[in-house]
Amino acid sequence: MATNRLTEQLPSNFDRYFDNEWEDYNWTDRELAANHTTLPAVNIKENGEAFEIDVAAPGYEKSDIKIEMNEDLLTVSSNKKLDEEKTEGEYTKREFSYQSFLRTFTLPKTVDAEKISAVYENGILKITIPKKEEAKVKPARTIDIQ
Repeated sequence: MATNRLTEQLPSNFDRYFDNEWEDYNWTDRELAANHTTLPAVNIKENGEAFEIDVAAPGYEKSDIKIEMNEDLLTVSSNKKLDEEKTEGEYTKREFSYQSFLRTFTLPKTVDAEKISAVYENGILKITIPKKEEAKVKPARTIDIQ
């Protein structure tokens, strides 16, 4: 027991190597995400008529986003180039930044791929994937007893 308490109090070489190295780094910094591929959050809902996929993609324009259907794969992607220029006094700082994302969904055979539609509004891409007629939920019916 005494050995465990002692080792818990003394930093190991591993701890020293990483200690404070990244502690003060701003992990929410815009530049960290601005130069890498991101994975947008999605919500997927199913009702009797269709599947609905909501993709959180704030800060994009409709023209930045591409939706492709290839066999049973639905792919949502974007490659966005940002040029930022700041002038402070006599110095001008210009940075290039690229934002991209890619999400792929395997669709069931029960969907009507020809009728897929999408709307981008307020940073949310809403994709509606209708079901084929035979896959739609039929209303309950009463069966008469003979």
